[in-house]
Amino acid sequence: MPGEQLQVLSALDSAKTQLYHFTAIVIAGMGFFTDAYDLFAISLVTKLLGRIYYHVEGSPKPGTLPPSVNSSVTGVALVGTLCGQLFFGWLGDKMGRKKVYGMTLALMVVCSFASGLSFGNEAKGVMATLCFFRFWLGFGIGGDYPLSATIMSEYANKKTRGAFIAAVFAMQGFGILASGVVALIVSASFDHAFNEPSYATNPVLSTAPQSDYIWRIILMFGAIPAALTYYWRMKMPETARYTALVAKNAKQAAQDMARVLQVEIAAEEQKVERITANKRNSFGLFSKEFLRRHGLHLLGTTSTWFLLDIAFYSQNLFQKDVFTAIGWIPAAAKMSATGEVYKVAKAQTLIALCSTVPGYWFTVAFIDIIGRFAIQLMGFFFMTVFMFALAIPYHHWTLHENRLGFVVMYSLTFFFANFGPNATTFVVPAEIFPARLRSTCHGISAAAGKAGAIVGAYGFLYASQSTDPHKTDKGYPTGIGIRYSLFVLGIINFLGMAFTFLVPEPNGRSLEELSGENDGDSKDTEVPPA
Repeated sequence: MPGEQLQVLSALDSAKTQLYHFTAIVIAGMGFFTDAYDLFAISLVTKLLGRIYYHVEGSPKPGTLPPSVNSSVTGVALVGTLCGQLFFGWLGDKMGRKKVYGMTLALMVVCSFASGLSFGNEAKGVMATLCFFRFWLGFGIGGDYPLSATIMSEYANKKTRGAFIAAVFAMQGFGILASGVVALIVSASFDHAFNEPSYATNPVLSTAPQSDYIWRIILMFGAIPAALTYYWRMKMPETARYTALVAKNAKQAAQDMARVLQVEIAAEEQKVERITANKRNSFGLFSKEFLRRHGLHLLGTTSTWFLLDIAFYSQNLFQKDVFTAIGWIPAAAKMSATGEVYKVAKAQTLIALCSTVPGYWFTVAFIDIIGRFAIQLMGFFFMTVFMFALAIPYHHWTLHENRLGFVVMYSLTFFFANFGPNATTFVVPAEIFPARLRSTCHGISAAAGKAGAIVGAYGFLYASQSTDPHKTDKGYPTGIGIRYSLFVLGIINFLGMAFTFLVPEPNGRSLEELSGENDGDSKDTEVPPA
């Protein structure tokens, strides 16, 4: 049987839900609010950037970003995020969660603000500096993934740990919603002030010079929520699990948690020395022992997150094209620049309000009741079903009288992504690995997800193009079309369902029991399969 647990960790595991839990959720969650705002706001302004900086005199259609520029603007933050997840995940295990946590937030604040200050008024200069700042913004965002998940898992009690970690991640839904709302307010304000005609009416006046402020304001707004939480992040104590099991400072861990929990906690320095000196608590990431204990777990968390994000990010990044195809957003020539921002933002806001946000909070409500494994398997299953249900009778959904049904089906895929693998792939890696490798392994899992997001973001910009060369966006080669893109996404979701069987079920167990760090016989510390 596993040995007796440290008193400080037992106190955390059995603590009743109290104010500090909710404080931690808000502090960590505001980082994810900012993450989602910054990563999804860019999809609201790419068409505006094309109109402003790539207008062609005499063209029957408004200017659009060239394929390479569009891919860079939308994807460079994802590349930065991948790099940040690997780097800050590793650094969080080396320096401690708290020290690194402040670095990531400061980087997010500075680069989010700087994204709106891109230099010059020529296309090349503006796009180059925008991509530069968005890469480093993504780098900071990347660090927030492993650190927020690890901090919340190490603070939480074992009874409601899944809900607390999922609640941090669920703040993404509000961030996506906020990006749409801010874009609606800003574009409506500018439209009211300047009353631009449609492009077909007057190509030049349809994009007022002042429109250049719209995308800058929308992107810069992302700095505000992150800046507001910086002070409180710096006030959070280091997690007891890092302090005791990694830094090996039992006295400090007991003092910190006694203050947080407001109870007496013994330091148990000898027990910490005994646990940390045990050989089974010292194997590294690239050791045979890690491969034996956690190799399949890491394969499960990386593969499912990779497959999920291909589907999730491709849907988000080409959803405005889906809405155009079904007639929710008029042809670009029929709108002014601000009108187009408003229409795209309205569509994204409705999807977030009706499916994205509810899906996240359904996970929060049920994750500790039915478990991570069941939610993830169910989510992938229904995403597969709805993707094929959209793809097979695709022509039916494009007919004007059926467009509302298409939006409902499309929304349900988002609902089951969020009441499903989009949340659980974030939660599980923060629970099943040892404390000294927890942040690193979460960072690796998250980076695999962002690799999938890059495939989705770059690949589906091209894949979703029409098979008819006369109907493709300017500068793009023909693709497989939206219908066959939906088929591909359905297959990807099915593979995600299959790889879910490699992921263990951590529900109701302590982190040390899951990772085998308790002071006891190592043969009883294996994590059973789900």
